[in-house]
Amino acid sequence: MTEAERIAIRPLVAADRADWLRLWQAYLAFYRQELGDGVSEAVFARISGDGAHCGLVVEQGGRMVGFVHYIVHETTWSLAPTCYLEDLYVDGAMRGGGAGRALIAAVDEAAKARGCRSVYWHTHDDNARARALYDKVAVLSPFVRYDQILTP
Repeated sequence: MTEAERIAIRPLVAADRADWLRLWQAYLAFYRQELGDGVSEAVFARISGDGAHCGLVVEQGGRMVGFVHYIVHETTWSLAPTCYLEDLYVDGAMRGGGAGRALIAAVDEAAKARGCRSVYWHTHDDNARARALYDKVAVLSPFVRYDQILTP
């Protein structure tokens, strides 16, 4: 494997803001989401700081090509915590090269280090490309998710 092909995972840091924002905007566009003023800035501050959320990035050839955000939390079904993998994105041109799998594995390791019993995540049912990977690394849950949007 050449240096340009090598994948490296590391924590997200404040200096990653511009590269993260580029990928974050592509992620939001993929899910057809628009966030209110200041939300992306607050999210970045949360995941690159000392908050409960954690962020990892994947680099290939020294260039950031993806990210993952996760949070460890308590659960009512176990004394051990669990880990929610909240966002995972890899640049479209870089998919299929192992970056997504490497990010998931890195979250698994971080969750194990914090004593978690499991890692879970959601995706759209029509996200076939991502689901092809997810079906190889995890078990599809039979649960159905409902959202209730709360307004002030």
